[in-house]
Amino acid sequence: MNQENTLSNSRALEGVHGIHVVPHSPFTLTETNQSGDLHPSTGGKSASEANQLLFMQRAWQQRPACLRPIHCSTSCHGDQHLAETVANVLTSIPFIALGMHAPRKNLTSKLYANSLIGVGVASSMYHSSRGKLRKYLRWVDYAMIATTTVCLSRALRNENPKLLMAASAVFLPVNPFMVSAIHTGMLEVAFAKRALKDPDLRMAHTVHKMSTLLGGFLFVADDLFPRTPYLHAAWHLAAAVGVGTCNKLLE
Repeated sequence: MNQENTLSNSRALEGVHGIHVVPHSPFTLTETNQSGDLHPSTGGKSASEANQLLFMQRAWQQRPACLRPIHCSTSCHGDQHLAETVANVLTSIPFIALGMHAPRKNLTSKLYANSLIGVGVASSMYHSSRGKLRKYLRWVDYAMIATTTVCLSRALRNENPKLLMAASAVFLPVNPFMVSAIHTGMLEVAFAKRALKDPDLRMAHTVHKMSTLLGGFLFVADDLFPRTPYLHAAWHLAAAVGVGTCNKLLE
């Protein structure tokens, strides 16, 4: 079929309801239903394969924000009113206090203590901010949390693989949540092993587990129900309790 016939056929289809013709596009083809929604062409796949592909695409697009790279517009949810902003700032202060009272026996523990102070300061600045500056402070907030988890992991285990620490440094600016998740998992394993060997740590480990579970629930709830007030402040408090128990590992 030559180019002239192709063009004439495309013009003949332009007026047909339910078909959307894109000229000179060999890579994409879209179809519209009666409501006008666009759907990717199945490309000759069976109906079951096409449905599975659409399901996977929709599931990926609707994944929670905590599984996405940080992208914050000037209208990030949270701080719906002045009282909630005050609550979020006040519940950020415990991290500063924990950092000031954290053990400082060596360089790695000092870095961890100072990073905790940074978490409290960054969180307070983020929740106090408005306008365009807010989206940048959002990244600073997440990056400081990730930095703290890396510093604590280093303070607890000096024998951490150099490749892991280098990869953490590379990915921290890009996806701090992923870095936080990896090092938090390592912390949980290390805390459980230490508690099994040291009876004095078992009570702290129990409190740590409960606060971590509660904090995880509040974190997800805050993402799913962004209009619910004070959920974020409650997460701050649960996280502060969990961090406070971690300081026992450095004593």
